[in-house]
Amino acid sequence: MIKYRLICKDCETTFDSWFSSSKEYERLKKKNFVNCHICNSLSVEKTLMSPTVLMPKNVSKIDSQIQKYKKTKKVILKYQQFIKKNFDYVGKNFAYEARSLHYKNKKVSKGIYGTATKENLKELKEEGIETEIIPWIKDIIN
Repeated sequence: MIKYRLICKDCETTFDSWFSSSKEYERLKKKNFVNCHICNSLSVEKTLMSPTVLMPKNVSKIDSQIQKYKKTKKVILKYQQFIKKNFDYVGKNFAYEARSLHYKNKKVSKGIYGTATKENLKELKEEGIETEIIPWIKDIIN
């Protein structure tokens, strides 16, 4: 099925009409079956028409989820800025550096942050070394 926006050249009325195909429209037009429903004129032509985009019924729910995601991302990025400013980055040596601080009772002015495997974090926890997992995202603007 195809929907066309039609215009009557005599009375300038615009209206929509459905056809099984574009060929069907041309066939009916040639046989003079396409006419204006207001003035009954056969001087009817297709006009420009924008396509209809179907939106899901739950658009507001999707919008709400997008806003929630953006808000959460903004909070995470704020935490990341704070961490970068106030902690020392130790990279993949996080588990080693955490143990050094814990067992050597080092008094440092800054905490540390970096990456560690799940196994490393589990071992640190078993040793009584407190750690936290924070999601780390890249601030990419599309």
